[in-house]
Amino acid sequence: MFLENTVNHTEQFGWIEVICGSMFSGKTEELIRRLKRAQFAKQKVEIFKPSVDVRYDEDMVVSHDSNEIRSTPVPSSANIRILADDVDVVGIDEAQFFDDEIVAVCNDLANRGVRVIVAGLDMDFKGNPFGPMPALMATAEYVTKVHAVCTRTGNLAHFSHRKTANDDLVLLGETLEYEPLSRAAYYRAIQEDKKKKKQSIEGLKNGKNI
Repeated sequence: MFLENTVNHTEQFGWIEVICGSMFSGKTEELIRRLKRAQFAKQKVEIFKPSVDVRYDEDMVVSHDSNEIRSTPVPSSANIRILADDVDVVGIDEAQFFDDEIVAVCNDLANRGVRVIVAGLDMDFKGNPFGPMPALMATAEYVTKVHAVCTRTGNLAHFSHRKTANDDLVLLGETLEYEPLSRAAYYRAIQEDKKKKKQSIEGLKNGKNI
């Protein structure tokens, strides 16, 4: 996909591809597929991921289906600019965890003639745009939104519902912590969470009054 970007081969600029969606939607699976296709085409590929993501492996980018490809963990997006030297393709996984400079880094690489493939969550567990993803999607030439299957309705899902009582924006987890939900199911789940939280607070207040 996108190996033949243009018929005008005198233009040396690269481009940015963004793969986004909810948890369990196949973002990393698609990222790995495109990167392996580029490797098969004898292109020089470098893959990066945030060093905080150690769920499956410290060095490998691993999908939920256990497909994997070797990567370089980096603490900040500035490291990518330094390490992505003399390459044809750069892959970046879990882009939502990077700082805002990731947008400038991706654009700088594309302007140098590099094909940049980025995967990340477009929304956090509260349903809000996640980190630098909106800006990456706006500046990218190609945006692919993939969908999971709602665990409650079987419909297409694009929300990531957090099942644990933790309000931290960044909480690494899998099926024990998150579930993909459709809009309707997500709305109902949020209302249920609010009701449980309210009951819990009232229970604590009543306990103190005894």
